[in-house]
Amino acid sequence: MSSDSDLIKLYSQRILALAADIPNTARLDAPDATARKRSPLCGSTVTVDVQLRDGRVSAYGQDVKACALGQAAASVVGRSIVGCRPEEVRAARDALRAMLKDNGPVPAAPFDGLEVLRPAQDYKNRHASILLALDAASAALDEAEASATA
Repeated sequence: MSSDSDLIKLYSQRILALAADIPNTARLDAPDATARKRSPLCGSTVTVDVQLRDGRVSAYGQDVKACALGQAAASVVGRSIVGCRPEEVRAARDALRAMLKDNGPVPAAPFDGLEVLRPAQDYKNRHASILLALDAASAALDEAEASATA
């Protein structure tokens, strides 16, 4: 079992600062797609709206109802996602999952700020919440791409 000092380290000042300053919290008026993901373990939810133009995320909005770790992840994603290609977002999601579960490398730039969440590796019950923003963004981008080719 983890000690109280381990939990204090987990909720570092950097994580708390990110959680307190989440960008792109306004939902989009006319998104190309929307996706909502929920962590069944803790009930955290993230809903995202995306717009794609010329194969890149041109606008992003998110509604985040999550713990500080999920909020910190959403903060990094919100700062990084506009201008990215969908495959970059999916690669960041996969890399974050591998970083948390398999001690893999940090996601590539522009999502490398997610390294701040590496201390959560030992807290498996927090992984789903941390992954919500990228899971929702990836799902919304899948839908937007499918709609664009339909």
